[in-house]
Amino acid sequence: MRGRSVSPVFVGREEELAALSESLDEARKGKVTAVLLGGEAGVGKTRLVHRFAEHCAAGGAQVLFGGCVELSTEGLAYAPFTAALRQLVREQGPAAVAALLPEGAERDLARLLPEFGEPSGHGETDTGRARLFEQFLTLLERLADSRPTVLLIEDIHWADRSSRDLIAFLSRNLHIPQVLIVMTYRSDDLHRQHPLRPVLAELGRVHGVHRLDLPRLSRDEVAQQMTGILGKVPEYGSVTKVYERSEGIPLFVEAMLESGEDCTFPESMQDLILNSVERLPEETQRVLRIAAAGGIRVGHALLAAVSGLSDVELETALRPAIAGNVLQVADNRAYVFRHSLIREAVHEELLPGEHQRLHARYAEEISKDRTLVPMGRAPVELAHHWYGARNDLWALISAWEAAQKSFKAFAYTESVPLLERVLMLWDRVPGAAERIGADHTAVLERAAEAANAGGEVDKGMKFVKAALSELDETLEPGRVAQLMVRRAGFKTSKGHMSVIEDLRHALRLVPEESLDRAEVLGPLSRQLMLRGENDEASEIIAEGLRLAREHGDRCLEADLLLNLALGHSLNGELESTIMVNEQALEIGHEEHSGRIITRAIGNTVDALIDIGREEEAIRLSEQGWEIAKKYGRLRGSGLFIMNNWAEALESIGRWDKAVEIVDTALSHGPHRKTRYCLLRVRADIALARGELQLVESILSEIGVLKDRAEDWVQDITANARLHIGWHLLRGEPGAALAVAERVLSHPRQSSKAMLGWQLLALLRTVCDAAEATEPERAAAVRAHAAEVAAELSVIGPVVEAYRLSYTGDFDAAAAAWERLKRPHNQAKALLRAATAAARSGDREGAATRLAQALPLARALRATPLIEEIETLSRRVGGGPQSAQEPSELLTPRELEVLRLVTQGRTNRDIAAELFISAKTVSVHVSNILAKLGVTTRGEAAAAAHRFSLLV
Repeated sequence: MRGRSVSPVFVGREEELAALSESLDEARKGKVTAVLLGGEAGVGKTRLVHRFAEHCAAGGAQVLFGGCVELSTEGLAYAPFTAALRQLVREQGPAAVAALLPEGAERDLARLLPEFGEPSGHGETDTGRARLFEQFLTLLERLADSRPTVLLIEDIHWADRSSRDLIAFLSRNLHIPQVLIVMTYRSDDLHRQHPLRPVLAELGRVHGVHRLDLPRLSRDEVAQQMTGILGKVPEYGSVTKVYERSEGIPLFVEAMLESGEDCTFPESMQDLILNSVERLPEETQRVLRIAAAGGIRVGHALLAAVSGLSDVELETALRPAIAGNVLQVADNRAYVFRHSLIREAVHEELLPGEHQRLHARYAEEISKDRTLVPMGRAPVELAHHWYGARNDLWALISAWEAAQKSFKAFAYTESVPLLERVLMLWDRVPGAAERIGADHTAVLERAAEAANAGGEVDKGMKFVKAALSELDETLEPGRVAQLMVRRAGFKTSKGHMSVIEDLRHALRLVPEESLDRAEVLGPLSRQLMLRGENDEASEIIAEGLRLAREHGDRCLEADLLLNLALGHSLNGELESTIMVNEQALEIGHEEHSGRIITRAIGNTVDALIDIGREEEAIRLSEQGWEIAKKYGRLRGSGLFIMNNWAEALESIGRWDKAVEIVDTALSHGPHRKTRYCLLRVRADIALARGELQLVESILSEIGVLKDRAEDWVQDITANARLHIGWHLLRGEPGAALAVAERVLSHPRQSSKAMLGWQLLALLRTVCDAAEATEPERAAAVRAHAAEVAAELSVIGPVVEAYRLSYTGDFDAAAAAWERLKRPHNQAKALLRAATAAARSGDREGAATRLAQALPLARALRATPLIEEIETLSRRVGGGPQSAQEPSELLTPRELEVLRLVTQGRTNRDIAAELFISAKTVSVHVSNILAKLGVTTRGEAAAAAHRFSLLV
């Protein structure tokens, strides 16, 4: 049965090939971004995507290839993207590729490929990686301007963390036509803790990303594969035997046919895969074992050096392996195992001593001549091989070098395991500090920096804690202070509330007039401001500004100015806020600091919203978002700008656009604080539209329903406002009143006038709703609210409109909101004014106000507000729906209560079923009796049946 080892006929994948082709067609229209192709090892993923690539190329598309290798888990960052970039440079030249990018952007790509020159020296480690991501995104977009572009990335189950992050970034942000990313992975390798699993789950929720699973071959398809390999139709019995033994996995079919006429099936899959290797000459097998130690791909020159063979001897030894399709020839005189399973099986056959010797040989040869591996890969290759050789000294040295290389390429998450290896080997290497030029604490500090830049907060905390345990603050106070500032940043990211003490401790350690002191004063003053301790924060900012200016640190000066502007904002001094932000922005431009520029823009947008200049805020947000992308600040200040952009849109009633902005920002994986801010904007819209389930989901995530403690007074105020709104939406004024009591009892209220008056206006609504059932509590809340109001400033039209709503001048408030072009606030004020008019007997005046409010609410699809307006319209007889049908008199909640009343349920039973209080049920029942014109629950039940209210 001996024939070809691989079928020349493409078998059994027509449906999947058609699906990929359809995805490309959809990508041309901008509807599909990426395809995730999963399947077991050996099931034919590579053959399928390469056939697809042939179809793409035949249709005029640009196809770029990149593959992940096992070595990437030890720090070979961005391996598939480097390979694709290298292919593009080989085809078009570095100058043509650079011409596709913004001026100077190729210096960012130089971190992946030295052909682009010297990498940029930008020192902001948290921005460089994001900027690299943006440049790769831009490159794909520019390539697609001329023709469809397909990026094929194989074996992403081996992808390094940075590659996984870049894959997720591209999948979320490719929104232009003609680009498609196809990625393959081993589905059977994804154990529960596999790092790819959360990435796949995340991408599965991204619009435009499709999943495609490659199944095993059917019996008929195995028969077709066998026919192609053998060159003749196999016997029925042979097909049955091969199909049952291989279970439809093409690689195993090939291996069984290679085993001979009887298609014997070895005891293990490894034996099966090795069959084709073991029939090769002994010298060929020996060289294959050497090649397997080098990885799935090994250059000819490197393999010759390690094996000690001449070019002719090496080619002679490998020719049978190439003829038998065990090994394939790749570009740049490299050899690649046909399948990673073959390499793995051969590598597993190495004896322990042989394994160490071969890795040592690779390390020695690469050390002598680094051009034996692709440019830029030598440090990581050396770290891998010296570690495999069990040479502790050189394993430590090479891991340190590779970590620095990964750091330089913004591959911070790849630096972390390399630095952990340095720490693990430290005690085994005498004089380790002298060997790498850094002490043990410096390695921990570097690891903490890498963890911080890569977002690995828990690891970063461990590194900082370990570093602090090694230092004596009396001998190295500055070093300890820097670590404590870093720890405070980690704690803030985790939502801890003890950072102030860390920062105060750090401040005590630094010299009085030093720049180090100013660097601690910056984060300390910001934390104090956000906690409502404005007076102390202002004093600290003044000191910090003096020190920063004396030492000439312009960026630090700008940071402190932005903290000062935050203080002005909290005090309601919005014009001063904008003026100081502009000073910081000017410094940012002078110093070319993207961090300062984008932070200043975000803060200015916030101030413009508070002052009622939303259209300006929206325009600046759009500009700020583009600037954030330009400076690689997309996931930091960029998402903060998007949050403020969404807030501006929400305030003027452009809710659908606001939801779109929120969803886009959330897809970028913001940090916890920013995510919560975005979710609050979404919750505001959901409350206004009556989307109760969505509101509950958001409030659960941000901890509102669990009363999770918050440290920043703005968060406390915003959470309380949403919590109150949720209870009111559920018809629970008593519970809303309890939240009002708790927030008023907090020792520090927000000094930000807009937030304060917004909350007070809502508290009036709560008290009005609860007064009928709990007059004493409502009166107490009103009195406490009045005390807070007495301390708040009234600056600007937005604050004045909220103040009018709080004081009950609803007609004036409605007029103010109309001038500000805030339709939801205007409609609510009109409803309150109509309610007051109706109570005073002015039915006509109430109807007029309601007629103005209703179209505003309908345009927003503000369902709860629409229902309130329509209900009051029916009662005053002035609306279009005033027919007074009994079914129209009752709200949806009241109909729910009535249904349970007709079943004979008690108030307590109804409360338990509807998750509301018994007092709230009593209020609902009273309203139902009044609306139906009956006096007892039995009469209400009879009326429900008579008028078919519950059909």
